[in-house]
Amino acid sequence: MKKRVLALTLTFALAASVLAGCGDKKEETKAPETQAAGGDETQAAGGDETQASAAENVESKGVIKLGGLAPLTGQYAEYGKGFDIGFNMAIEEINAAGGANGYTFEIDIKDTQSEPVTTSTMATAFAEDDEIMALLGDFSSGACKATAQICDSYGILQLSPTASASDYAAMSKYFFGIMGRQDVEAPFLAKYVLKEYLKAQKIAVIRVDSDWGKSCYDNFIAQAEKEGLEVVVETYATGEKDFSSLITKMQAENPDVLVVMDQGDPVADIFNQADAAGWEIQHVALGPGTSEQVAGRLSDKDNLIVTSPFFFDPEDAELTAWAEKFQERSNFAPTIHPACAYDCVYLLAEAVKNIDGEVTRDALRDALAELPEYTGVTGSIKFEADGDIKRNYMICGIEGGEWKVLEGFEFGAAGF
Repeated sequence: MKKRVLALTLTFALAASVLAGCGDKKEETKAPETQAAGGDETQAAGGDETQASAAENVESKGVIKLGGLAPLTGQYAEYGKGFDIGFNMAIEEINAAGGANGYTFEIDIKDTQSEPVTTSTMATAFAEDDEIMALLGDFSSGACKATAQICDSYGILQLSPTASASDYAAMSKYFFGIMGRQDVEAPFLAKYVLKEYLKAQKIAVIRVDSDWGKSCYDNFIAQAEKEGLEVVVETYATGEKDFSSLITKMQAENPDVLVVMDQGDPVADIFNQADAAGWEIQHVALGPGTSEQVAGRLSDKDNLIVTSPFFFDPEDAELTAWAEKFQERSNFAPTIHPACAYDCVYLLAEAVKNIDGEVTRDALRDALAELPEYTGVTGSIKFEADGDIKRNYMICGIEGGEWKVLEGFEFGAAGF
Protein backbone atom coordinates (compact mmCIF):
# COMPACT_ATOMS: atom_id res chain seq x y z
CA MET A 1 0.00 0.00 0.00
CA LYS A 2 2.36 2.67 -1.28
CA LYS A 3 1.18 6.15 -0.41
CA ARG A 4 1.20 9.25 -2.54
CA VAL A 5 2.47 12.40 -0.86
CA LEU A 6 0.42 15.30 -2.18
CA ALA A 7 1.29 18.95 -2.49
CA LEU A 8 0.45 21.30 0.34
CA THR A 9 -2.65 23.26 -0.54
CA LEU A 10 -4.33 23.77 2.79
CA THR A 11 -3.31 26.27 5.42
CA PHE A 12 -3.47 24.98 8.98
CA ALA A 13 -3.91 27.38 11.86
CA LEU A 14 -2.96 24.68 14.36
CA ALA A 15 -4.42 21.95 14.13
CA ALA A 16 11.49 5.12 35.91
CA SER A 17 13.90 5.54 38.19
CA VAL A 18 13.57 8.00 41.07
CA LEU A 19 16.36 8.78 43.54
CA ALA A 20 15.69 7.41 47.00
CA GLY A 21 16.04 9.41 50.14
CA CYS A 22 14.93 12.79 48.80
CA GLY A 23 13.16 13.45 52.09
CA ASP A 24 10.95 16.44 52.64
CA LYS A 25 13.27 19.11 51.30
CA LYS A 26 10.64 21.60 50.19
CA GLU A 27 11.22 25.14 51.28
CA GLU A 28 10.23 28.55 49.99
CA THR A 29 12.87 29.96 47.65
CA LYS A 30 12.80 33.18 45.69
CA ALA A 31 14.58 34.71 42.75
CA PRO A 32 17.94 36.21 43.75
CA GLU A 33 17.94 40.00 43.96
CA THR A 34 21.03 40.41 41.84
CA GLN A 35 21.72 42.57 38.84
CA ALA A 36 20.68 40.80 35.63
CA ALA A 37 23.27 39.89 33.03
CA GLY A 38 21.72 41.28 29.89
CA GLY A 39 23.55 39.02 27.43
CA ASP A 40 25.33 39.77 24.19
CA GLU A 41 23.27 42.25 22.20
CA THR A 42 24.59 40.83 18.93
CA GLN A 43 23.10 37.44 19.83
CA ALA A 44 19.76 38.64 21.20
CA ALA A 45 17.07 37.51 18.80
CA GLY A 46 15.11 40.71 19.26
CA GLY A 47 17.91 43.12 20.10
CA ASP A 48 16.80 46.03 17.93
CA GLU A 49 16.63 49.67 19.00
CA THR A 50 13.01 49.42 20.14
CA GLN A 51 13.73 46.55 22.47
CA ALA A 52 16.93 48.15 23.72
CA SER A 53 14.98 51.31 24.53
CA ALA A 54 12.30 49.29 26.31
CA ALA A 55 14.95 47.48 28.35
CA GLU A 56 16.50 50.77 29.46
CA ASN A 57 13.16 51.93 30.85
CA VAL A 58 12.53 48.80 32.98
CA GLU A 59 13.93 48.64 36.48
CA SER A 60 15.91 45.44 36.92
CA LYS A 61 14.68 43.32 39.82
CA GLY A 62 17.11 40.46 39.35
CA VAL A 63 17.65 37.22 37.52
CA ILE A 64 15.38 34.19 37.42
CA LYS A 65 17.58 31.15 37.02
CA LEU A 66 16.29 28.04 35.28
CA GLY A 67 17.62 24.48 35.17
CA GLY A 68 17.56 22.86 31.74
CA LEU A 69 17.40 19.09 31.19
CA ALA A 70 18.06 17.90 27.63
CA PRO A 71 19.70 15.11 25.60
CA LEU A 72 22.60 17.10 24.15
CA THR A 73 24.34 13.86 23.12
CA GLY A 74 23.15 10.36 22.27
CA GLN A 75 20.37 9.11 20.00
CA TYR A 76 18.09 12.07 20.80
CA ALA A 77 20.76 14.73 20.31
CA GLU A 78 18.82 16.52 17.54
CA TYR A 79 16.05 17.21 20.01
CA GLY A 80 18.43 18.25 22.79
CA LYS A 81 20.19 20.71 20.52
CA GLY A 82 16.79 22.04 19.49
CA PHE A 83 15.89 22.51 23.16
CA ASP A 84 19.13 24.41 23.78
CA ILE A 85 18.57 26.79 20.88
CA GLY A 86 14.84 27.21 21.51
CA PHE A 87 15.34 28.01 25.20
CA ASN A 88 18.08 30.52 24.49
CA MET A 89 16.31 32.22 21.58
CA ALA A 90 13.41 33.01 23.89
CA ILE A 91 15.61 34.11 26.78
CA GLU A 92 17.61 36.46 24.58
CA GLU A 93 14.45 38.05 23.20
CA ILE A 94 12.84 38.45 26.62
CA ASN A 95 15.99 39.89 28.18
CA ALA A 96 16.56 42.28 25.28
CA ALA A 97 13.04 43.63 25.78
CA GLY A 98 13.65 44.33 29.47
CA GLY A 99 12.67 40.98 30.91
CA ALA A 100 9.40 39.96 32.52
CA ASN A 101 8.12 42.34 35.17
CA GLY A 102 11.68 43.57 35.59
CA TYR A 103 13.26 40.10 35.84
CA THR A 104 15.62 38.66 33.27
CA PHE A 105 16.30 34.97 32.73
CA GLU A 106 19.29 32.63 32.70
CA ILE A 107 19.40 28.91 32.01
CA ASP A 108 21.96 26.23 32.79
CA ILE A 109 21.37 23.21 30.53
CA LYS A 110 22.67 19.79 31.57
CA ASP A 111 23.13 16.83 29.21
CA THR A 112 20.91 13.96 30.39
CA GLN A 113 20.78 11.89 27.17
CA SER A 114 17.13 11.70 28.25
CA GLU A 115 18.06 8.78 30.51
CA PRO A 116 15.89 8.62 33.65
CA VAL A 117 18.64 8.03 36.24
CA THR A 118 20.80 10.83 34.81
CA THR A 119 17.80 13.14 34.60
CA SER A 120 16.97 12.43 38.24
CA THR A 121 20.54 13.20 39.31
CA MET A 122 20.61 16.48 37.38
CA ALA A 123 17.14 17.47 38.60
CA THR A 124 18.16 16.87 42.22
CA ALA A 125 21.25 19.05 41.82
CA PHE A 126 19.14 21.85 40.38
CA ALA A 127 16.45 21.44 43.06
CA GLU A 128 19.00 21.70 45.85
CA ASP A 129 20.19 25.05 44.46
CA ASP A 130 17.83 27.63 45.98
CA GLU A 131 18.51 30.05 43.11
CA ILE A 132 16.95 27.72 40.52
CA MET A 133 13.29 28.66 40.24
CA ALA A 134 12.08 26.06 37.72
CA LEU A 135 13.14 23.09 35.57
CA LEU A 136 12.70 23.01 31.78
CA GLY A 137 12.80 19.55 30.14
CA ASP A 138 13.45 16.70 29.80
CA PHE A 139 12.74 15.24 26.36
CA SER A 140 11.30 11.75 26.86
CA SER A 141 8.29 11.00 29.04
CA GLY A 142 10.22 8.37 31.00
CA ALA A 143 12.99 10.80 31.90
CA CYS A 144 10.47 13.48 32.86
CA LYS A 145 8.42 11.13 35.04
CA ALA A 146 11.55 10.05 36.93
CA THR A 147 11.67 13.43 38.70
CA ALA A 148 8.19 13.36 40.25
CA GLN A 149 9.35 12.70 43.82
CA ILE A 150 12.13 15.25 43.45
CA CYS A 151 9.81 18.01 42.25
CA ASP A 152 7.32 17.22 45.02
CA SER A 153 9.97 17.12 47.75
CA TYR A 154 11.67 20.36 46.76
CA GLY A 155 8.58 22.20 45.56
CA ILE A 156 9.98 23.04 42.12
CA LEU A 157 7.98 23.01 38.90
CA GLN A 158 9.03 21.06 35.82
CA LEU A 159 7.76 22.25 32.46
CA SER A 160 8.47 19.76 29.68
CA PRO A 161 8.28 20.83 26.04
CA THR A 162 7.81 17.28 24.80
CA ALA A 163 6.61 14.74 27.42
CA SER A 164 3.46 13.21 25.94
CA ALA A 165 2.64 10.21 28.13
CA SER A 166 -0.98 10.63 29.16
CA ASP A 167 -0.17 10.13 32.86
CA TYR A 168 2.88 12.44 33.00
CA ALA A 169 1.46 15.75 34.21
CA ALA A 170 -0.95 14.12 36.65
CA MET A 171 1.95 12.57 38.59
CA SER A 172 2.79 15.82 40.39
CA LYS A 173 1.22 19.22 41.01
CA TYR A 174 4.60 20.59 39.89
CA PHE A 175 4.51 18.86 36.48
CA PHE A 176 3.43 20.69 33.30
CA GLY A 177 3.68 19.75 29.63
CA ILE A 178 2.78 21.39 26.32
CA MET A 179 3.41 18.73 23.65
CA GLY A 180 -0.03 17.18 23.86
CA ARG A 181 -0.89 13.67 25.01
CA GLN A 182 -0.64 10.17 23.65
CA ASP A 183 -4.24 9.46 24.61
CA VAL A 184 -5.10 11.79 21.71
CA GLU A 185 -2.26 11.29 19.19
CA ALA A 186 -2.13 7.48 19.29
CA PRO A 187 -5.91 7.06 18.76
CA PHE A 188 -5.64 9.66 15.97
CA LEU A 189 -3.06 7.40 14.32
CA ALA A 190 -5.34 4.36 14.49
CA LYS A 191 -8.58 6.02 13.40
CA TYR A 192 -7.59 8.72 10.94
CA VAL A 193 -4.17 7.76 9.56
CA LEU A 194 -4.42 3.97 9.32
CA LYS A 195 -8.12 3.26 8.88
CA GLU A 196 -9.48 6.34 7.11
CA TYR A 197 -6.50 7.69 5.16
CA LEU A 198 -4.54 4.53 4.30
CA LYS A 199 -7.53 2.14 4.39
CA ALA A 200 -5.29 -0.40 6.16
CA GLN A 201 -6.63 -3.54 7.84
CA LYS A 202 -3.60 -5.34 9.26
CA ILE A 203 -0.94 -3.31 11.06
CA ALA A 204 2.59 -4.31 12.07
CA VAL A 205 3.95 -2.27 15.01
CA ILE A 206 7.59 -2.21 16.08
CA ARG A 207 8.03 -0.12 19.21
CA VAL A 208 10.68 0.85 21.72
CA ASP A 209 10.33 -0.88 25.08
CA SER A 210 10.18 2.28 27.17
CA ASP A 211 7.63 4.12 29.29
CA TRP A 212 6.85 6.38 26.35
CA GLY A 213 6.65 3.48 23.92
CA LYS A 214 4.23 1.62 26.18
CA SER A 215 2.04 4.71 26.56
CA CYS A 216 1.93 5.12 22.77
CA TYR A 217 1.04 1.50 22.16
CA ASP A 218 -1.53 1.17 24.95
CA ASN A 219 -3.44 4.19 23.71
CA PHE A 220 -3.06 3.08 20.10
CA ILE A 221 -4.25 -0.50 20.55
CA ALA A 222 -7.34 0.56 22.50
CA GLN A 223 -8.50 2.65 19.52
CA ALA A 224 -7.29 0.10 16.94
CA GLU A 225 -9.55 -2.51 18.47
CA LYS A 226 -12.49 -0.11 18.27
CA GLU A 227 -11.70 0.44 14.57
CA GLY A 228 -11.52 -3.29 13.89
CA LEU A 229 -7.82 -3.22 12.95
CA GLU A 230 -5.71 -6.36 13.27
CA VAL A 231 -2.40 -5.56 14.99
CA VAL A 232 0.81 -7.55 15.45
CA VAL A 233 3.54 -6.04 17.63
CA GLU A 234 7.22 -6.53 18.49
CA THR A 235 9.35 -4.53 20.95
CA TYR A 236 13.04 -3.72 21.20
CA ALA A 237 15.29 -2.27 23.88
CA THR A 238 16.54 1.32 23.85
CA GLY A 239 19.91 1.43 22.11
CA GLU A 240 19.30 -1.62 19.90
CA LYS A 241 20.75 -1.32 16.37
CA ASP A 242 19.98 -4.58 14.55
CA PHE A 243 16.29 -4.98 13.77
CA SER A 244 16.62 -7.70 11.13
CA SER A 245 14.97 -10.46 13.18
CA LEU A 246 11.99 -8.23 14.05
CA ILE A 247 11.61 -7.22 10.41
CA THR A 248 11.67 -10.87 9.30
CA LYS A 249 8.94 -11.76 11.82
CA MET A 250 6.78 -8.85 10.78
CA GLN A 251 7.21 -9.41 7.06
CA ALA A 252 5.98 -12.98 7.51
CA GLU A 253 2.72 -11.60 8.96
CA ASN A 254 1.99 -9.89 5.60
CA PRO A 255 0.63 -6.61 7.06
CA ASP A 256 -0.59 -3.60 5.07
CA VAL A 257 1.43 -1.01 7.00
CA LEU A 258 4.58 -0.97 9.16
CA VAL A 259 4.35 1.44 12.11
CA VAL A 260 7.39 2.40 14.19
CA MET A 261 6.85 3.97 17.60
CA ASP A 262 10.08 5.72 18.61
CA GLN A 263 12.02 8.94 18.05
CA GLY A 264 15.38 9.74 16.50
CA ASP A 265 17.77 7.34 14.76
CA PRO A 266 15.95 4.04 15.44
CA VAL A 267 13.02 5.20 13.30
CA ALA A 268 15.24 5.61 10.24
CA ASP A 269 17.23 2.46 11.06
CA ILE A 270 14.15 0.23 11.13
CA PHE A 271 12.72 1.57 7.89
CA ASN A 272 16.11 1.43 6.15
CA GLN A 273 16.64 -2.16 7.24
CA ALA A 274 13.15 -3.04 6.00
CA ASP A 275 14.03 -1.50 2.62
CA ALA A 276 17.32 -3.39 2.53
CA ALA A 277 15.41 -6.64 3.11
CA GLY A 278 13.35 -5.87 0.00
CA TRP A 279 10.15 -5.35 1.97
CA GLU A 280 7.87 -3.00 0.04
CA ILE A 281 5.40 -1.67 2.58
CA GLN A 282 3.99 1.68 3.65
CA HIS A 283 6.03 3.26 6.45
CA VAL A 284 4.30 5.17 9.27
CA ALA A 285 5.88 6.62 12.43
CA LEU A 286 4.44 7.84 15.71
CA GLY A 287 6.80 10.03 17.71
CA PRO A 288 9.40 11.85 15.64
CA GLY A 289 7.07 14.37 14.03
CA THR A 290 8.57 16.12 11.02
CA SER A 291 12.13 15.35 12.13
CA GLU A 292 15.01 16.31 9.87
CA GLN A 293 17.21 13.81 11.71
CA VAL A 294 14.89 11.01 10.60
CA ALA A 295 14.24 12.33 7.09
CA GLY A 296 17.92 12.89 6.38
CA ARG A 297 18.79 9.25 7.04
CA LEU A 298 15.96 7.51 5.17
CA SER A 299 16.83 5.41 2.13
CA ASP A 300 13.32 6.02 0.74
CA LYS A 301 12.31 9.50 1.81
CA ASP A 302 8.99 9.48 -0.05
CA ASN A 303 7.66 6.45 1.83
CA LEU A 304 6.89 7.90 5.25
CA ILE A 305 3.81 9.28 6.96
CA VAL A 306 3.91 10.79 10.45
CA THR A 307 1.44 12.35 12.85
CA SER A 308 2.21 15.88 13.99
CA PRO A 309 0.45 18.46 16.20
CA PHE A 310 2.15 21.34 14.40
CA PHE A 311 3.58 22.31 11.03
CA PHE A 312 5.66 25.27 9.89
CA ASP A 313 3.22 26.59 7.32
CA PRO A 314 5.26 28.33 4.57
CA GLU A 315 2.36 30.73 4.03
CA ASP A 316 2.74 32.07 7.58
CA ALA A 317 5.34 34.86 7.50
CA GLU A 318 5.93 34.90 11.25
CA LEU A 319 6.43 31.14 11.46
CA THR A 320 8.73 31.24 8.44
CA ALA A 321 10.84 34.00 10.00
CA TRP A 322 11.11 32.04 13.25
CA ALA A 323 12.09 28.87 11.41
CA GLU A 324 14.75 30.71 9.42
CA LYS A 325 16.19 32.26 12.57
CA PHE A 326 16.33 28.85 14.22
CA GLN A 327 17.95 27.22 11.19
CA GLU A 328 20.65 29.90 11.05
CA ARG A 329 21.71 28.84 14.54
CA SER A 330 21.20 25.10 14.28
CA ASN A 331 21.96 24.25 10.63
CA PHE A 332 18.83 22.10 10.50
CA ALA A 333 15.15 22.85 10.03
CA PRO A 334 13.05 23.01 13.20
CA THR A 335 10.29 20.62 14.19
CA ILE A 336 7.69 21.28 16.87
CA HIS A 337 10.20 20.23 19.56
CA PRO A 338 12.41 23.38 19.64
CA ALA A 339 9.34 25.53 19.05
CA CYS A 340 7.80 24.02 22.19
CA ALA A 341 11.04 24.69 24.08
CA TYR A 342 10.84 28.32 22.98
CA ASP A 343 7.19 28.58 24.04
CA CYS A 344 8.02 27.12 27.46
CA VAL A 345 10.26 30.07 28.32
CA TYR A 346 7.63 32.57 27.22
CA LEU A 347 5.03 30.77 29.34
CA LEU A 348 7.26 31.19 32.38
CA ALA A 349 7.72 34.87 31.49
CA GLU A 350 3.93 35.30 31.30
CA ALA A 351 3.61 33.61 34.68
CA VAL A 352 6.19 35.97 36.21
CA LYS A 353 4.21 38.96 34.94
CA ASN A 354 1.21 37.73 36.94
CA ILE A 355 3.05 37.35 40.23
CA ASP A 356 2.19 40.11 42.67
CA GLY A 357 5.13 40.09 45.07
CA GLU A 358 8.22 37.92 45.35
CA VAL A 359 8.99 35.36 42.67
CA THR A 360 9.26 32.10 44.59
CA ARG A 361 9.07 28.53 43.36
CA ASP A 362 5.51 28.09 44.58
CA ALA A 363 4.43 31.49 43.31
CA LEU A 364 5.80 30.62 39.88
CA ARG A 365 4.10 27.23 39.91
CA ASP A 366 0.74 28.73 40.88
CA ALA A 367 0.99 31.54 38.34
CA LEU A 368 1.79 29.06 35.56
CA ALA A 369 -1.17 26.86 36.48
CA GLU A 370 -3.50 29.85 36.44
CA LEU A 371 -2.36 31.34 33.13
CA PRO A 372 -5.16 32.19 30.72
CA GLU A 373 -4.92 30.88 27.17
CA TYR A 374 -1.59 31.82 25.61
CA THR A 375 -0.75 31.85 21.91
CA GLY A 376 2.85 30.92 21.17
CA VAL A 377 4.81 29.79 18.13
CA THR A 378 3.12 26.38 18.36
CA GLY A 379 -0.37 27.83 18.68
CA SER A 380 -2.88 28.01 21.51
CA ILE A 381 -1.78 26.73 24.92
CA LYS A 382 -4.14 26.40 27.88
CA PHE A 383 -3.29 24.16 30.82
CA GLU A 384 -5.92 21.74 32.00
CA ALA A 385 -6.37 20.96 35.69
CA ASP A 386 -3.67 18.27 35.61
CA GLY A 387 -1.04 20.59 34.07
CA ASP A 388 -1.24 19.20 30.54
CA ILE A 389 -2.79 20.42 27.28
CA LYS A 390 -4.55 18.79 24.34
CA ARG A 391 -3.67 19.48 20.73
CA ASN A 392 -5.14 18.70 17.35
CA TYR A 393 -3.15 16.55 14.92
CA MET A 394 -2.43 16.38 11.20
CA ILE A 395 -0.78 13.98 8.79
CA CYS A 396 2.57 14.86 7.23
CA GLY A 397 4.82 13.26 4.62
CA ILE A 398 7.90 14.10 2.57
CA GLU A 399 7.82 15.46 -0.97
CA GLY A 400 10.88 16.63 -2.84
CA GLY A 401 12.96 16.32 0.31
CA GLU A 402 10.66 18.58 2.33
CA TRP A 403 7.98 17.81 4.89
CA LYS A 404 4.45 18.60 3.71
CA VAL A 405 0.97 18.41 5.18
CA LEU A 406 -0.99 15.85 3.18
CA GLU A 407 -3.73 17.40 1.09
CA GLY A 408 -7.37 16.98 1.87
CA PHE A 409 -7.11 15.64 5.37
CA GLU A 410 -7.78 18.37 7.91
CA PHE A 411 -9.20 17.92 11.40
CA GLY A 412 -10.37 19.91 14.31
CA ALA A 413 -10.35 18.20 17.69
CA ALA A 414 -10.26 14.46 17.07
CA GLY A 415 -12.76 13.82 19.85
CA PHE A 416 -10.61 11.56 21.97
